Amino acid sequence: MKRIIIGHHTDIEERRARVVHVDGVEIAVFKLSGGGVRAIENRCPHKNGKLSEGIVCDHHVYCPLHDWKINLNDGLVQEPDEGCVKAYRAEIDGETGHIVLYVEQGEDSSIAS
Repeated sequence: MKRIIIGHHTDIEERRARVVHVDGVEIAVFKLSGGGVRAIENRCPHKNGKLSEGIVCDHHVYCPLHDWKINLNDGLVQEPDEGCVKAYRAEIDGETGHIVLYVEQGEDSSIAS
């Protein structure tokens, strides 16, 4: 896994997201109300809505287009809807406060925000 620093935890407000691009994939990095971070692909599997623009509640985001509920821990769409998006490991470095995103070795480590 490659480790990519995408910013500082103070760069994202609670229950909001920051979008980064890694190897042509748009990833939404969410800051939860408890201060933790989660990262998923920034597209709803239903109609490709930008999940970064959705409402965050607990560890879920609601798609802004049709209100699909997506789990930020694993990317699974909640019933009665079906589908999933790719989830990425993300964490806050305890020493520096940086948000760290982990991507597969085959993915390019260059990012754009």
